[in-house]
Amino acid sequence: MTDELLATDPIGRFRADVLAGLSRPQKQIPAKYFYDAAGSRLFDAITELPEYYPTRTENGILRAHAGELARWCGPHCLLVELGAGRLTKVRLLLDRLDSPAGYVPVDVCGDHLLAAAAGLADDYPALHITPVVVDFTTSFALPGLPGVRRVAFFPGSTIGNFDPPEANVLLRRIADLVRPGGGLLLGVDLRKDPAVLERAYDDAAGVTAAFNRNLLTRINRELGADFAPGAFRHVAVYNRDRSRVEMHLVSDAAQRVSVCGRAFRFRAGESIHTENSYKYDVAELASRAAGCGWHLENCRTDERGYFAVLLLTVMDRSRHLNHTRQGVRL
Repeated sequence: MTDELLATDPIGRFRADVLAGLSRPQKQIPAKYFYDAAGSRLFDAITELPEYYPTRTENGILRAHAGELARWCGPHCLLVELGAGRLTKVRLLLDRLDSPAGYVPVDVCGDHLLAAAAGLADDYPALHITPVVVDFTTSFALPGLPGVRRVAFFPGSTIGNFDPPEANVLLRRIADLVRPGGGLLLGVDLRKDPAVLERAYDDAAGVTAAFNRNLLTRINRELGADFAPGAFRHVAVYNRDRSRVEMHLVSDAAQRVSVCGRAFRFRAGESIHTENSYKYDVAELASRAAGCGWHLENCRTDERGYFAVLLLTVMDRSRHLNHTRQGVRL
């Protein structure tokens, strides 16, 4: 099946990605498939855990600087939230924006997004809300509003789920989406004590473990597989060399699993790599973003330096070419 057909066939894409990932020497499944309805609910629960600092820390930054961020977005902007989830963080911006032209929440989980958008519409009846159910790493259309500044809101350090080359492609795609002069409010998790990081991804209550195993439950339901989720152990470790937390599902014993009629064997201790979460240095990320067409206007962090919100603007073509000539490379 071609990429064009797969883009309009979510189950076909899911099937292709799972079969390809399980066929690799290091088995892996893209993290975007965590977010079916059950996975989205589990992630919402994760964000409220005591160990999981990113959500409340980013919310604190947004709350403390909401007025400044809204002024930077500008009057009558079109706000586009990528990986919107339950639409909670965006309220801190919407409360301060000057007559926004509209709000476009984008998420791959349709039921979760549409329910959240309906609730938001009740609270903001004058706001034009256009939910878009799509994988935001693919191309999609925005409402045609000439002369309106587009600002992408990409919180939660979701950018950290992408390997560096993939993140660069995504940054370029967002730049194309919002156009020269458009903006990006980018939430990023910063490097810190590995013990703090590992606790955030392996909580005492086991919610993250359930979130990880739910991926296997989804594969069973949607692809007719026969995984025994309880036979896989959740593991989260910080890879210092790559500055990322890695999540795995580790097989407790030798076993055979069928997916779409294909057999996959697991050795005891063999894992499926389900997620990476890269941690950043602001200066390093700003340099990479410049190579993707972005200029860092400002940055706001919390007192501990755990998390940052970057304010980025798309360079015009001449400025981007000048950066490239000066040797900014990825």
